[in-house]
Amino acid sequence: MTDVALPIGGFARFDFSTDRYPARQRVAAWREEFGHTLLRIDLAPRSPELFRAKATAYRGANFGLLRASTSAVNQKNSRELIIKDDVTFGVITNARWSASQFGRSADLQAGDGAMMNNGEVGAITLPHACRYLAFTLAQSAIRPLVPDLDAQFARRVPSSSPALRMLMRYLQMVGSEPIVATPELQAAFTDHVCDLVALTLGATRDATEIAKGRGLRAARLHAIKADIARGLQVDMSGKGIAAAHGISERYLQRLFEEDGTTLTTFVLDARLELAHRLLSDPAQAVRSVSAIAVDAGFNDISYFNRRFRSRYGCTPSDVRRASRNGA
Repeated sequence: MTDVALPIGGFARFDFSTDRYPARQRVAAWREEFGHTLLRIDLAPRSPELFRAKATAYRGANFGLLRASTSAVNQKNSRELIIKDDVTFGVITNARWSASQFGRSADLQAGDGAMMNNGEVGAITLPHACRYLAFTLAQSAIRPLVPDLDAQFARRVPSSSPALRMLMRYLQMVGSEPIVATPELQAAFTDHVCDLVALTLGATRDATEIAKGRGLRAARLHAIKADIARGLQVDMSGKGIAAAHGISERYLQRLFEEDGTTLTTFVLDARLELAHRLLSDPAQAVRSVSAIAVDAGFNDISYFNRRFRSRYGCTPSDVRRASRNGA
């Protein structure tokens, strides 16, 4: 059976794996429990007896996302499976693939993307075992943003597209951060994805201006925050961060100001949170507080102790002691 988890950050989560079934039942299980129920597609594996697939899907009111791996397979949606007029945008991350619809086809390399109209018959060919990401949006949400949307289906979006790269980074939040804990936040997230898709496909002039001030801004801020979290041990100067993301230092400051904080405050909070996690981790108990402070990016231990106490109302040693006592 497909596992259904409680909503994570506002999305319901579904997990599926053919490994739970005998080899002879795997194709039927995928088709009936996952393909027909969640994706509304059918499949024809290149080697049915060797077919394996694993997937995690997230569903919201107007957005769904799938992360999956599969054996070589042909996927299609037939007339009898079409029940909803939405669109799917997919990216195969590590193999060649192809997409066909409306009498045209696209040969795609690893990392390329393509959009499909789920209200019409189409097919995707995955000639090799691969990993992929796909998400669905209401067609009515995309059509006003992209001129001649029908011409974009089954067209190659190259992996080199900056908008596509930004879109992929933004989608990493799904399932990993509580970004859509309310219907309002979920709607905002979906709007941001629509903006990034429109920029990826070629938005109208008005939609481009809206996207730059909404979806692109949100995605860029998320990417900056993620990079800061990965590099807390190094110098986090505004000049260096801005240069790494190809923006001005003033624009970087404005992104954080519009988020209700400053770059300096965000970096400090992130470093303190990292230090708190490390001090609370029993596996780090043999390390000194000063060593953990340095790992979190603090070279001045006195400053670290002051800021830590101000933030958490206790000393780093108090947190270490509570962790050792199992509190």
